[in-house]
Amino acid sequence: MLKLYTMPGACSTGCHIALEWSKAEYDVEIVDQASLKKEEFLTISPSGQVPVLVDGKFVLTQNIAIMNYIVDSFSQGKLLGNGSKQEKAEALRWLALVNSDIHPAFRLIFGGQRISSDQKIIETLDSAARKQLHRLYGEVDQQLADKEWIAGFRSVADPYLFMTLTWAQHLKVDISDYNNLLKYYMRMQKDPGVVTVFKAEGLPSFG
Repeated sequence: MLKLYTMPGACSTGCHIALEWSKAEYDVEIVDQASLKKEEFLTISPSGQVPVLVDGKFVLTQNIAIMNYIVDSFSQGKLLGNGSKQEKAEALRWLALVNSDIHPAFRLIFGGQRISSDQKIIETLDSAARKQLHRLYGEVDQQLADKEWIAGFRSVADPYLFMTLTWAQHLKVDISDYNNLLKYYMRMQKDPGVVTVFKAEGLPSFG
């Protein structure tokens, strides 16, 4: 049985949602910042980061790799589409956008102090990241103009995108101009799989 190590509210929660959507049999272990530094965890994740997926003796890190492993393990979830190369590519395209562009921009807001101790530089990084996120979310908003899901069907990209939107809300990243994105965010909050995962991880429900 698969076992996912996740930190509540992190990108790993997206993997948790993907497992739930796939109707997978899995265990989950909730970790916190202190757990990430313990030798027991560092033996499976030398970088001290989540997510980590364990399947027997096989240990896998990195969000995109784990999402693909979930799809390959539980094809009934159809989280890369109908099996066509076009739908698979479309889902991976948006997953890559979230992983390679949106998530790194948030790292500049969350962790600017890790780059510099100069407050002006930290503020500059924060401002630049917010502008980049506004542009990227604008692209996503256009994509969602006539779609319920980012790839046009429910896919591995959706849980990851959704988690970044929870960060945007927490950090007051302005997405008020993007009605399609806001509607998507509201729909995702009510998704049964999302509700189940948030409850399991001890995350607050959406009011």
